[in-house]
Amino acid sequence: MTGALTIYSATFMRYALAVSPANYLLFACHFVNEGAQLTQGYRWLQYHKNGGKEEELRKQAEAGVKGLAGKVEKEVKEVGEKVKDLAGK
Repeated sequence: MTGALTIYSATFMRYALAVSPANYLLFACHFVNEGAQLTQGYRWLQYHKNGGKEEELRKQAEAGVKGLAGKVEKEVKEVGEKVKDLAGK
């Protein structure tokens, strides 16, 4: 959709200036839309083609490992306390 809207806006920017009298308001609207679509296209490429997706997955994996490590440490402490209690009896 971004590609289609980019071409659409570029085409109608041309026609907004080609008509007589030139329609500068229409040109400005399509100019802003062209910039927005190009920005969206860049963001899509950055995420899907330039490593953005892998970076996001890596961050999620790191967060999961840290969360799991915290749970394991908690369980080890609880088991250690139980062992101390049993050894003291």
